[in-house]
Amino acid sequence: MALSPAPAETDKTMLRAGRLGVLGIVFYVVAAASPLVGMTGGLPVAAVLGNGAGVPGAYLAAGIVLLLFSVGYAALSQRVTNTGAFFAYVGRGLGIGPGVGSAYVSLIAYIAVQLAIYGFFGAVMAAQMNDKLGIDLSWWVWSLLAWAVVLVLSAFSVDVGAKVLGVLMVFEISSLILLSIAVFVHGGGPQGVDFGASFAPNNVFVGGLSGSAGIALAFAFASFLGFEATAIYGEESRDPKRTVPIATYLAVTFITLLFAATTFAVISALGAQHAVEETVKRSTVQGVPLADSANVIFSVATQYVGSWLATLMSWLVLSSLFAGLLAFQNSAARYFFSMGRAGVLPARLDHVNKAGAPLLGSIVTSVISGAVIVIFAITGKDPVLNLFFWFSGLAVVAIVLVEFLVCFAVMAYFRRHPHELSLWKTTIAPILAALGLLVGEYLLMSRFGLLAGTVAKGIDPTKQSWGLNLLGYTLILLPFAAFVVGAVVGTIRRRGENVTAVADLVG
Repeated sequence: MALSPAPAETDKTMLRAGRLGVLGIVFYVVAAASPLVGMTGGLPVAAVLGNGAGVPGAYLAAGIVLLLFSVGYAALSQRVTNTGAFFAYVGRGLGIGPGVGSAYVSLIAYIAVQLAIYGFFGAVMAAQMNDKLGIDLSWWVWSLLAWAVVLVLSAFSVDVGAKVLGVLMVFEISSLILLSIAVFVHGGGPQGVDFGASFAPNNVFVGGLSGSAGIALAFAFASFLGFEATAIYGEESRDPKRTVPIATYLAVTFITLLFAATTFAVISALGAQHAVEETVKRSTVQGVPLADSANVIFSVATQYVGSWLATLMSWLVLSSLFAGLLAFQNSAARYFFSMGRAGVLPARLDHVNKAGAPLLGSIVTSVISGAVIVIFAITGKDPVLNLFFWFSGLAVVAIVLVEFLVCFAVMAYFRRHPHELSLWKTTIAPILAALGLLVGEYLLMSRFGLLAGTVAKGIDPTKQSWGLNLLGYTLILLPFAAFVVGAVVGTIRRRGENVTAVADLVG
């Protein structure tokens, strides 16, 4: 059966174009990466359980893989502008079934990572407010307060959110840059500045992919979650064919350099030869290593700049988490909008408010996240050990799966359509990226117990891969199950009569 033509869009079903420039999109992407959160939470764990002083090289390696991915991704963004991003790209390249399947997986990823951040935000905010101001409230109270503010902000025009994120990002990034400069100006720590210890391949990949290097690389890949959102804002950007590719390259390059430079500065300050021992020493609370992982970077800030920077960073961690909440709220809302417009979710989701924001999509996102927060609060689950670790692990496995599919979608699309782009952009870079992402997905899945805290009893996750409990296997398989369900839904809609806007996916 031939597909019906897509219906004409109206002001109620169109996102407002021309609201974002390159920097506005980059703000959303960097906010999603939450650099300060990664430095306070991910870096210490990756160093102690992973490759020690080689952690900066692991971040650099993961960044290079995603830069390769960006080559084909940016090339396709010049041909396809759709707020569904992965949804539209995979659909255009591989067909409606895989396209809708990838949309379901992406939606799970964005909702999951937002839930993870709500848990972490609530826990950090509760501890900070009690310690600094004597205000003793449960974590879920702070999470729900943030939930309400995020819902309100997401109802405004997208450029309002970009301005809020811009202010938060300037302070957060400035604090990390200031710390790095101070360490390097002082010539590093006990062993000085040793590039070889952190970037030489034999140190980066020490222990192999199945050992310590694999653990560090898994955490590094997890730190880049959200960079692909550049294309999600294509319909709301100025000159999307130019803006999205530039924003993609800028965002990935900036995040890579920021993570690599900051981790290198911290490792240098600790002393490359004793990085693991110092990290354990500075993060141990009542005999429990890594119990206060944030103190690693805070102690370095105090030592090289002053206690004021450590205090400032302790508050900026909260603003970093809030920025991530707003960024992923917008991403999930726009996916709901795109899927409603394509007819694979209720059509009502494709409506926008007077500000041009997908309000109903944002409300649905908030209803889901609010319900989960309440359930975790009622059942007494830990906001970090359960809500944060479970859902962040799920999110990164899901998003890397879709990125892998996009690589093949890029190659398939440019084989069918005449183009003037080089073989590098349409074939070589996507193949290299697919190989790197395949390795990354294996590392994330095989080390899922460490990422999500779902290790079976009696298993040492630092000594062997997998070893998950039932919950771990359920979470790790959920993205693949969602892809299958979405592919079936897409195929059914493709053959049905009410498939108007879905036709846009196949060109």
